[in-house]
Amino acid sequence: MDIDDDALPLDPDFAARFERDPGRPPCQLYLISPPAVDASFAERLARALGAGPVAAFQLRLKGVDDHAIARAAEPLQRICADHGVAFIINDSIGLAQRLGADGVHLGQEDGDARDARARLGPKVQIGVTCHASRHLAMEAGEAGADYVAFGSFYPTATKQVSHYAEPALLGWWSTLFELPCVAIGGITPANAGVLAAAGADFVAVSGAVWSAAEGEAAAVRAFGAALAGNPPTR
Repeated sequence: MDIDDDALPLDPDFAARFERDPGRPPCQLYLISPPAVDASFAERLARALGAGPVAAFQLRLKGVDDHAIARAAEPLQRICADHGVAFIINDSIGLAQRLGADGVHLGQEDGDARDARARLGPKVQIGVTCHASRHLAMEAGEAGADYVAFGSFYPTATKQVSHYAEPALLGWWSTLFELPCVAIGGITPANAGVLAAAGADFVAVSGAVWSAAEGEAAAVRAFGAALAGNPPTR
């Protein structure tokens, strides 16, 4: 008999009890582009990446055709390469292949990780949105994903939210699986440390960096401090 993994209760104390394996890298910052970018965004991205360690940058432009995204991507991809940051394309396996991107991030309706692997090869990073579902995450891992993304953990204005996840999910996943997990949704320097301590390998952020009153460079530095265990004080 098949058992729905998500129907089984998840111990709420997983997050509190989680202890990161010393062999597992510390939690890192994963930047996502704002919903729209203009010619000035390349300079903003360079400032952000120059302000502190960033593992990856995802270009996420919804409702924009692939030709326009490709034009926008060219300088951004070069900046990422200059800073040693993985350049990830959202949603489109074909566009990731066309651009020679370092990776592609797939939503549940955006393609299959097996297809992405077959088309993009063994070195390209493949991420899969899994919402708050343990079952979807395990399926993504079996399909060959390089990381799974859980969320939203907090309210966010960046996208419409229909799935909320609890920090315990991160602890459960990281205790049982080596595959990295990304926490996403409403993450700020004030709460990023909570998710890192709960088991996140990466925290994905957009608005908290690009809309920060103090500017993107200062926001990246604040995230760096929070992930290092030095959250901001008010």
